[in-house]
Amino acid sequence: MAAGSPLNRLLQMFRKPAGDPVAEPKAPHRKHIRRGAKAEFDGASFSPRTHGWKRNGRDANAELHPAAMYALRGIARELVRNNPFAERAVAGIANNMVGAGITFQIRRNGVLDKDLTALAKKHFESTDCDAEGRHNFYGLQLIAAREIVTGGAAVARRRWRKKKDGLTVPFQIQLLESDYINMMLSAPSVGGGVRMQGVELDAIGRRTGYWLYAKHPGSVLPLSLDTSLIPANDVAHVFRATRPEAVHGPTWFAPVIVRMKDFGDYEDAQLVRQKIASCYTVFKIGEDGSDEELEDSDEPGLEAVEPGIIETLPPGTDVKFAEPPGVDGYDAYSRVSLHAIAAGLGVPYELLTGDLSGVNFSSGRMGWLEFQRSIDSWQWNFFIPQFCVPAGQWFLDAVAMTGQDVTGCEFVWTPPAREMIDPATEVPANRDAVRAGQKTPSQVVRERGEDPETFFAEFAADMKRFDDLGLVLDCDPRRVTQVGNSTYPNRPDPQPPQPTKKAA
Repeated sequence: MAAGSPLNRLLQMFRKPAGDPVAEPKAPHRKHIRRGAKAEFDGASFSPRTHGWKRNGRDANAELHPAAMYALRGIARELVRNNPFAERAVAGIANNMVGAGITFQIRRNGVLDKDLTALAKKHFESTDCDAEGRHNFYGLQLIAAREIVTGGAAVARRRWRKKKDGLTVPFQIQLLESDYINMMLSAPSVGGGVRMQGVELDAIGRRTGYWLYAKHPGSVLPLSLDTSLIPANDVAHVFRATRPEAVHGPTWFAPVIVRMKDFGDYEDAQLVRQKIASCYTVFKIGEDGSDEELEDSDEPGLEAVEPGIIETLPPGTDVKFAEPPGVDGYDAYSRVSLHAIAAGLGVPYELLTGDLSGVNFSSGRMGWLEFQRSIDSWQWNFFIPQFCVPAGQWFLDAVAMTGQDVTGCEFVWTPPAREMIDPATEVPANRDAVRAGQKTPSQVVRERGEDPETFFAEFAADMKRFDDLGLVLDCDPRRVTQVGNSTYPNRPDPQPPQPTKKAA
């Protein structure tokens, strides 16, 4: 390589001077960046087309600094309050991610523990689990899902209770907005850890605590803004991380806030244009001397235009209408804007707008299947691990405090059912998958959002009732095939074969 070649000169710029191991490398001149990047990546070049592009190298937490987070949350909440499409998006995501609730079972070493499951349902399916005493666990899930979309995160705090409180188990869940975390606190912490935007991290990055305000910092009451450190095992901080090492999550409206505000302004402008267009201004233009004639005339002149009016005008009077601005293009622009907003939020256009005019079965099915993949990702990648699993562990800890044995116990979570788009196709597909060994019956039941233990217990009870009453229905696969034939064609009475007795 020639000593004076451009590549060699660029390498010399990055080489540390001899004898100075801590010297900073000299940054390459901008013209070298422009020349090298231009040849390979147009997006990394400096040109009039890329002028004004943001090229920072900040990490996830530097981008989500407190001022930006507070601004984004405030604007997103204002949109949800006043923009019908924003409210529709939040409701649609929350209803599909949580719906009537993500249900559960408790298994001990892989086997259903009926007594402990019944105890958990008694606590979680009543308002005893809510620190405010207003919602059951499924209602708290729905509120948390809405707050995750709007504010970027939800915070659940474990609250221990005394025996005199009369609860099934001695704990409750207090649901908080992410504003409770004091994001202004960032500094090195004890033991080689760090305090990052109100979250205490140890030396290897694990969360050990949260600095929480005693009350919401935006409360109407004059309260102190003192914060206290709450252990991480008493807090569930639920958010969708978009970058590695992110301590907080932005509102889901961040990519579409400007577009939604612009679209709202556009709608207001169109409304004003339509009001103007609906007002037809009339000008009466007379010939020379006609104004004096009209002044001397006793007949009233035309002063206003009303629907259905018939007016006789004086001779020589010319009437001209003003030409108001048109209102064309509203529908096309609205569809483009709302499609972009739906894409930014990760929801189907039809869910965002309720407009099904351009949907056929195939397109609707494809859009719904893609949205189902997003729902699965949100449920299993952050909502269940970050909200449901901690709540389940809090229950087991509380039960253990009462003296019960919870060794080997764990919660098994079941998301809500989704309606089939084409039952005539999907039901046979599930049946064939079970018969081929690709799915288990319990898996199919869970996909419908039902508890397999409850489902099969009810199914067995129904089959026993049929047997006790001597009924043979074509819904009983033990007795009748799919086409209605008996499974025992050689028997006049389709009874199952009796077990043979073993020889003595």
